[in-house]
Order: sequence, then C-alpha cells, then structure tokens
Amino acid sequence: MQSIEELQKIIDRAISESQYPESPQELYQPITYLMELGGKRLRPASLLMACNLFSDNISKAIKPALGIEVFHNFTLMHDDIMDNAPLRRGKPTVHKKWNQSVAILSGDVMLVEAYKLMMQVETEIIAQILGIFNDTAVGVCEGQQMDMNFESVSEVNVEQYINMIRLKTAVLLGGALKIGALIGGSSLTDAELLYQFGENLGIAFQLHDDILDVYGDPEKFGKQVGGDILSNKKTFMLISARALATGELNNSLEKWLEHTEKDPGNKVQAVTEIYDQLGVKNLAEKEMMNFAEKAIRALEQVSAETSKKEILRKFAETLLVRES
Repeated sequence: MQSIEELQKIIDRAISESQYPESPQELYQPITYLMELGGKRLRPASLLMACNLFSDNISKAIKPALGIEVFHNFTLMHDDIMDNAPLRRGKPTVHKKWNQSVAILSGDVMLVEAYKLMMQVETEIIAQILGIFNDTAVGVCEGQQMDMNFESVSEVNVEQYINMIRLKTAVLLGGALKIGALIGGSSLTDAELLYQFGENLGIAFQLHDDILDVYGDPEKFGKQVGGDILSNKKTFMLISARALATGELNNSLEKWLEHTEKDPGNKVQAVTEIYDQLGVKNLAEKEMMNFAEKAIRALEQVSAETSKKEILRKFAETLLVRES
C-alpha cells in the first residue's frame, strides 16, 4: 500500500505530463495554468488509495484520478467567476488573468477533458464509473447552487447546511473513493462503504474548515481568519449562534451582521466573542467528530486488510487535525 505522499507525487507527475493542443491558446493555456497552481490533490489521491486497497496495480487508476482533479479544478474556475474572486492559491484567477469569457469556455473544455480521462478504464466498468461520476458532478453543482441560494435567504437551518456541504464538498470525495475501489476490483458493497467513508469525512472536513476560519492561526490557515464572519456566510457556526442567541446577545449578533466599517477586525472579534459565549465552537467540534466517527465505522466494515485500511484512517486524521 503506497503512502499518501507517494500518491500525491504520482498525481503531480501526471499533471505535469499532461499535454493540450497549442491552439487556440486562450482555450488551453488557462487549463495548464490552473492545474499547475498546485493544491493537495486529496481527491485524486483518495481514488488511488481506494484502488490500492484492492489491487497492487494502481496505474490503471491514474487517468481517472487525474479526471477527478481536472473536474475539481473546473468547478474552481467557474466558482471563481461566480464569486468574482481575484486570487486562487495566491495567483490571479483565470477570469482576471484572461477574461470571463475565456474562463467560462476553458472551464467547459476541462469538463470534457475530465470525462475523456474518466472513460479510460476497463470496458466492462465504463458505464458504472461514468454513472457514479455523473451523479457526483450533478451533486457538486446542486451544492454550489444551494450555497448561492443561502446568500439571499434569511433563515437556513443546520440540516440544510449539512446537506449543502455534503453535496458541494463531500460527494466528490465519496465518488472518488467509490470509483477507485471499483477500478481496483472491489465488490459493490465495499465500494459503497468507501463512498460513505468519503462522504462523512468530507462533511467533517468542511465543518473543521468552518472552525479554522474563526479560530485558526492566520499564519498557518493560509487565508484570512474571520472571512466567513465578514461576509456573513451562513456556516454551521453562524447558523447555530443565531438559533441559540436570545435577548441582548441576539440583538448584538444581529447588529454585527448588519455592520460594515473600515476596521473589519472589530466585527470579527465581536462575533467571535458571541460564539464563545454560546459555546458554538464546541458544538461544531462535536458535530465534526460525529461525522468523522461515521466515516471510520464505514471504513471498518470494508473487506480489506486492516494494515491497508490504516492508510485511509491516517488520511482521515490528517484532514481533521490540519491547521490549514
């Protein structure tokens, strides 16, 4: 069983060796540009890990793993347009470096390229793999739409939020694991258990991200701490706070949600103090661990060697103790 780091290097090498047509430059250069910006390659690495659970030959899973990463970056390219984001991993986003039309069309090609890569599996499982990929892709788009819808509605509950992050974030990790398992020759039961492992882990991962956004170390987190507070983003933290706050505490929270000023640090500090009084961080950590435990229970039921499954367990721990 290969380590996570070894699998990430395999993906990085596959990305660096990928070649696209030279013309039209505006269509293909943005793909190479975005793919080479880096990233942890967690989704394609998880696909390779799942394959490796059942087969020593992971070479047959490299193209589909690359397809997962291309698809993920396609969603980032289009998300950046929707968010009008100026930077991606510290570099200009595609629509800022070129223009919005280029980013839309180049992103469309990335989706096609993802399908071309995903089809490079054994003939007898193509339909099955594409079916999973289709369901995953639609789920991600549904999650993104729900997230955008949340911006214009006043009330969102925890259940709705968990379902949104399940679709936007978690189903891609679950889908990658399920696809990798089937390429490796697993049973449908084991593939589905790995999907459950990935989906629950993905939800826990996003809840941990919510916590880090408020309580993370700015130097380690890699982006502005308190960004969700400043944008009034309806995360688990804010939704829970609004459900729990009463009286003056509720009035104070609502005041800060309506507040804009030159020094955003005041708002971050004030809302964080409200979270502290309400114990929202503890609630988020408890919810995160609930989904993490569901993930591990699913993994334990997978019919694979315990020593091999330990790599996936460590992968889960890495995601949930990270500081960035």
